[in-house]
Amino acid sequence: MVRAFDSNYLNGGQKLAIKYFSVAVILFFAQLLFGLLAGLQYLHPDFLHGILDFNVNRMVHINAMIVWMLYGFIGSVYWFLEEESGHEVVGLKLGNLGFWLLTAAVTVVVLVYLLVQTGPGNDFTRWFINEGREYIEAPRWADIGIVIVMLIFFYNVAMTFARGKWSGIAGVLTLDLIALAGLYLAGMFYVTNISIDQYWWWWVVHLWVEATWEVLVGCMVAWSLIHILGARRKIVETWLYIEVAMMFGSGILGLGHHYFWAGQPEYWLAIGGFFSALEPIPLVAMVVHSIYDAGVHHLRNRNHPALAWIIAHTFGNFLGAGVWGFMHTLPQVNLYTHGTQWTSSHGHLAFFGAYATINIAFFYLAVQRWRGDVWMGANLVGGWRWKWALTLLSVGVMGMTIALLIAGYEQSFIERAQGGSTWSAYFAAQTHPWFVESMAWRMLFGWVTVAGFVLLVWDLLTVGKYETRPVEALAEEPALTSA
Repeated sequence: MVRAFDSNYLNGGQKLAIKYFSVAVILFFAQLLFGLLAGLQYLHPDFLHGILDFNVNRMVHINAMIVWMLYGFIGSVYWFLEEESGHEVVGLKLGNLGFWLLTAAVTVVVLVYLLVQTGPGNDFTRWFINEGREYIEAPRWADIGIVIVMLIFFYNVAMTFARGKWSGIAGVLTLDLIALAGLYLAGMFYVTNISIDQYWWWWVVHLWVEATWEVLVGCMVAWSLIHILGARRKIVETWLYIEVAMMFGSGILGLGHHYFWAGQPEYWLAIGGFFSALEPIPLVAMVVHSIYDAGVHHLRNRNHPALAWIIAHTFGNFLGAGVWGFMHTLPQVNLYTHGTQWTSSHGHLAFFGAYATINIAFFYLAVQRWRGDVWMGANLVGGWRWKWALTLLSVGVMGMTIALLIAGYEQSFIERAQGGSTWSAYFAAQTHPWFVESMAWRMLFGWVTVAGFVLLVWDLLTVGKYETRPVEALAEEPALTSA
């Protein structure tokens, strides 16, 4: 018996989620492809010079990463929206329109990135070519489109919960989506003072990504633990409330470790360096507590690949966002590491560990339902594929992280501590054997990551295809008086 993908098993929100997940995987591939091209140009600066320059490859690499993760988050919320609310998605046609608007805008923006990136900067180019802000280079018309899509998304979620059941996850998610749309506006106005401009730019680059995304991920993790393990709702929602308190308490203050570099007072270095390290703690605690509780009550895991990726998320978030973030945001360290490959090291592990992993977990949840709630527990047919995909992707990203950390250490020592941040010190650091060898190792582990991605896609397309066993039913949630 062959279990084919069958959309009859899906509700309306889940059918829309599949569209978001499909585009997310394509953009994930684009992120890896342009990352490899940019990595090659570190080793061979003349590679594709004048055809596809480093600044374009790097820009597409980073923007593809941000957008595919956003697609994954939106798809994940649509995936569980009807089950969490007990009501069909309100305004689903509008939600589908938002998907096509966003996808069309992303396609046009990427083509413009690749084909039109030369010439003077003026009001026309800011609106239609490139806004000129690093990491949020999208032209103004695309910014407006993103906000419109976020508002449609917010309407779908808020109205669906308003007409259905209300829960802790529903409340946190609805409030977070207001911030998701609102904070992006901080990067859409133009001021001539560079310090003021950078101040608000960081509200998008750091707070939009590290605050609203972290809370959104908290909602995703909470629901998935209930669905996969039968974790008690009071546990996951308690940690979700703590996550919100710490994120919007410490997260805003944690933003301060960037302010010094935009011309703000020096005390922000110390404030930001301390509070920035607190952000991942509640998510880690939520997963650890839920898995422990599942063990105590002998609960069964309904989806081994998804739970494995959630556990990878726990470690990756703690290491990438927590340890690696704290390691170079302390003011005494950040004075030397800011703007070096040390930052890239943190970024690679944090984005993969905190965000990519939970999206991939939801891909597996989607595949399971799409095949008709097929067995994805122990002794899964072809189970070696998801295990090796997880291993290769994790080893690849961790290898790149270590290689970039070594390069960043070399830069901090030669370029900053020894050379005093001069141009001659910069070029000395860029040509030092440690730096060059680190970039070569980064490329090697980049290919390992690509191999893991190929295996992941293969597994997502085939996992459960030849399974005849149905998924196990969840155990009844223990009474509130249980230990």
